[in-house]
Amino acid sequence: MIEKANKISFQGELGAYSHQACAAVFPNAEAVACKTFESAIATVKRGGADLAMLPVENSTYGRVADIHYLLPESGLHIIGEHFERVHINLMGVQGASIEDITSAKSHTVLLGQCRKFLNEYNMLPVTGVDTAGSAKEVAAAGDASQGALAGDLAAEIYGLTVLARHIEDNKNNTTRFLVMSPEPTFEPQSREELITTFVFR
Repeated sequence: MIEKANKISFQGELGAYSHQACAAVFPNAEAVACKTFESAIATVKRGGADLAMLPVENSTYGRVADIHYLLPESGLHIIGEHFERVHINLMGVQGASIEDITSAKSHTVLLGQCRKFLNEYNMLPVTGVDTAGSAKEVAAAGDASQGALAGDLAAEIYGLTVLARHIEDNKNNTTRFLVMSPEPTFEPQSREELITTFVFR
């Protein structure tokens, strides 16, 4: 896999887990947020980004269905993969404490992964469009009773305070991402074990 990229596209708001994956693999690249998977792919095809970082499966919830429909017709090539541990944090506005939080907003999948914690603290789960988007909305609301469930990067970007770390029920929860490029590469991969992906047309 190539080691350098100036820009890399992903689906979601800045601070999403896909953004975290981009930062982990290409820390010096500019991350380009896109509203949809189709947009993330199109951004690469028109030259707005060098690569795309796309999630394909999660160890808890299985494969990301939309991606498997899009890959065969994307016109992009798989040149690498990345496994991102999904650590979920509860975050709130500056000055809030965990005792202040009465509701927690996030993507429905993440809410389902934190049932034990939410029940323990009697927090109402509120469904948001996505994880980082929920953090952005909580920051904008400025309400100390509202919390968001997201990753470290979302808290950093939107100025939220992490009130509880790694609250996910499944401590091994991991998402597999594919690095997509407009050009194929035949460079040797890392010595780490990889998962082979076949795309049939």
